[in-house]
Order: sequence, then structure tokens, then C-alpha cells
Amino acid sequence: MAATTIEEMLAQDFGTLPDIVRLRAAAGPGRTALVVEAETLSWAGLDRLMDRIAAALQRDGLQPGDRIAIAATTSIAYAATFLGALRAGVVVAPLAPSSTPEQLAGMIADSGAKLLFLDRNVADALTGVIGRVQPPRVALDDSAHAGAAVSAWLAPEDARPAEVEIGPDHPFNIIYSSGTTGAPKGIVQAHAMRWRYMLRPGPRVGEGPDAVALLSTPLYSNTTLATFLPVIAGGGTAVMMPKFDPLRFLELSERHRVTHAMLVPVQYRRILEHPEFDRFDLSSYRMKFCTSAPFAAELKAEVLRRWPGGLVEYFGMTEGGGTCILMAHEHPDKLHTVGQPAPGHDIRVIGEDGRPLPPGEVGEIVGWSPAAMLGYHNQPAKTAEALWIDPETGRRFVRTGDVGRFDAEGFLTLMDRKKDMIISGGFNIYPSDLEAVIVQHSAVAEAAVVGAQSRRWGETPVAFVALKPGATATADELRAFANDRLGKTQRLADLVIVDQLPRSHIGKVLKRELRDAYGPARD
Repeated sequence: MAATTIEEMLAQDFGTLPDIVRLRAAAGPGRTALVVEAETLSWAGLDRLMDRIAAALQRDGLQPGDRIAIAATTSIAYAATFLGALRAGVVVAPLAPSSTPEQLAGMIADSGAKLLFLDRNVADALTGVIGRVQPPRVALDDSAHAGAAVSAWLAPEDARPAEVEIGPDHPFNIIYSSGTTGAPKGIVQAHAMRWRYMLRPGPRVGEGPDAVALLSTPLYSNTTLATFLPVIAGGGTAVMMPKFDPLRFLELSERHRVTHAMLVPVQYRRILEHPEFDRFDLSSYRMKFCTSAPFAAELKAEVLRRWPGGLVEYFGMTEGGGTCILMAHEHPDKLHTVGQPAPGHDIRVIGEDGRPLPPGEVGEIVGWSPAAMLGYHNQPAKTAEALWIDPETGRRFVRTGDVGRFDAEGFLTLMDRKKDMIISGGFNIYPSDLEAVIVQHSAVAEAAVVGAQSRRWGETPVAFVALKPGATATADELRAFANDRLGKTQRLADLVIVDQLPRSHIGKVLKRELRDAYGPARD
């Protein structure tokens, strides 16, 4: 029997987001669901728009399990298209508009999308590869240049889609990896995985009907979806920024009395460094979240000191495979860690021989949870490579590619990406150890250390440093400062001052770009 109330729905082992939206709309039709700039959409309006989108997809012949791709700037039309597709049982592949045209064409083809939703900017980017883009196009911004106008494509106002059966193992979305280590891989996530993630926050973070979440990262990012989906499931309001700007973020926070936000570390830094930060009233904040990139203990401490509300850090992968949670406001002595495994999640640290290691020892982090990906789309070999099998239980863990260690209390400290570890003269060097020393200099805003090829040592550490605004220091001065404090095997062979570190769309430092640009060490 179908649930008829929100309480019944949330008490089930499994449900779907479109059904939750239907119930939320019935319970509070006039409440605001989505805000983008001056445009708003009520819960009743969102429910009706999802019906029109689902009905249009069915009219165009899409069946449950078929796929659409979305590549556009964040908008209400984007969010509604994502949710409306789910109501038709259609799988969504949200793509990064910042990808190269070749990557976009490749991801569209790999996803098998039957329709492509885009905007003018993406249409312009695809001009040179348009022959490789097969699906019909629908313009979310009604740009005739981009494709069929979405306002004309939609089913009529009173349209209702045929009901579809959605099971726990049915695909929900395909999230493509950033491609920072090669061609993007499509990570297939099931409705059951998303259901568990939507319910995960619970009462400790309060993402209920009175929540107002400010989303400043793009909707194609799993980082954003990790907050957007729970807020929609909880019946709150999602305020979405098409483009991040620290001052605009502060203005929206005060205007909308924002209660929750998901930010990546570089965004926290930029907001706190803004000269007008302290004049804004942020007292409405209950909880702030962070994920996707290393979050320095000093920055966490500054967030807790200057910004009202709690702070939660999540460590995990888009692939699933276990999550660690740090309730930073509850554990101020553990800010150097990423917290403890979430309830029901199994996180291990394994050695080179594939055996689990005890607390205190450093190894690769692997994880299992009930909310793991179904696999990489069209890439069974890559899926197999991503797994570690527990030799005792046969349980399938996802390899994170990160190196770390547990302390005696079960808190996990990250060291580095396994691929970023430097082996110099037979010694393992963890760049994070060196970076932590470099940023102690008063002129340094942030640092990234990579391994440059060396004839003498195999690899040798090279640092790239961005200075604080208005600060002055020479590369030789900073290298001497660091080397005076580092062990003999850790010392920097070179240090380069840069205007800013290259980053992905979710704030991860692109160390491969730094390595490639530097080339071999100058032995």
C-alpha cells in the first residue's frame, strides 16, 4: 500500500524522491521550494512542473531506465528537469559545462542519452563537435540557438504522466568523475543509494521543512546533490547560485535567513577572507557542511570561531563505499581528522599486501556501505579495479585511492591521494606533511607539493605556493623556511610562487597540472 503521509513515507525502507515531492506539495502547496536569483517556485509549482516534464519525456518515447543528459548553468528549469525525469523513471546524467567539448561529446555518447538539455553557452561550446552529439536538444534557457525551447517542449499545464514502478536497484543518475586523472568515468547510483543518503542527515543537522539551504556549487556535482536532495526530501527551500561569489553568498545568506550550506574548503576561505564578512548577520545558520577536498584544521577552527552554527565534514566518494563524518563543533580536538565512520559503514586501512592494518599505521583507505554505486557505466573492468575484497568475509569494498590512518578512538586522518605520494630515494613522502609546514609561514595562503621526476632520487618534492593578499616573500625564503623544519628526506628541491593553484569545479587542487607544467626536476 502506498504511503499517504510524509511520516509513512519516511518510515519505509525504500521510497522515491518524486513521491516525496508529491506529498510535500499536498502538505504545503504555497511554500517555496526553489529560488534562483529573482525566480521562485512553490512546492505545488514544482510538483506540476515535474509532471509536465515527465509527461513530455513519455510523449517522446522515453521509458524507465532510459537516460537524459543535462549540461547547463544551474537554474530552476535545470532542477525541475532533473526531478521530473526521475518521476518518469528516467536516469539523469548531469554533465559539467566546464568540460572540454571533446569530453562533453564523449560523456553524452557514453551515457546513451535520448535527449540533451543544455543552454546557449553549452551549445556554443559544442559547435566544433556537433557532429558527434546525436540526441535531440532542448534549450533550458529557451535559446533558439541551443535547441527546442523548453517552454514549447513541455507537456500541457494539466498533463499527468503515466505512473511507473521504480525499484531500489533502478538507476537514479550517472555522475561523471572530474576526469582529473584521465577520461571521466560514469558512476551509476541507484534509487536505494540516494534514498539512504536523503535520510542520512536526520535530526542532528535539521534539514526539515523550515530549512533554507544555500547551494553555491553546480547541480552536476555530487557535492551539491548531497545537500540538494536531502533538502528537497525534507521539504525545505533550496536557494541556488548560478555562479559562486563570496559577497553574493553573504548577501543571500542574510536575505533568505539561510540555515544550511554545503561549501568546499576554498569557498570557506574566500568567504572568511572577504573584508565585509563580519558585517553580515549569519545568526540563522544551524549547520554548514564540507566535502570533496582537504579541509585544513586551522580553517575549520576559524569557521567555528567566526560563523554561527555547527560544522560537519563528510569524507567519502561519489562511488559510495563508506563515509566518515566529523561533527567538528562536537570534537574541536579532532579537527585534523575527517571523523569516524558513519553508522553502518565499514571503513578499513589496508597495506600493500591487501591486509587490514591496525590503528596508527598508514595505508590505503577502503570502504563499504549499504549505499554504494552500481558500478562504472559501460566499464566493468574499471569497476573491478575499484574494488577490494575482504579476504575473510568476501565483502566488496570501494578503494578510495586515499592514504590515511585511524587513531585509537577511531578517527580517520587523511594523508594524501595514493597516487600523489612521493617515493624519493626509497622513502615514502606524504605531500600533506610538507604542505602543513609551508602554510605555517605568515605570508602563505596555501601550498601544494608534487613529486617531480629526478635522475638522482626517482622523485623529489617540489612546492607550489600562493601568497596571502598583500603579502610578500621570495621563493628562496619560503623554501629555506620549510626545509629548516622538515626532515632530511622531506626537503624541497624547489618552490614556485603562483598567483593561484589550479582547481577542479569542486575545489580540488589539480596536482597533475602542476606536475606536467613543472616537468623533470632540475637535478
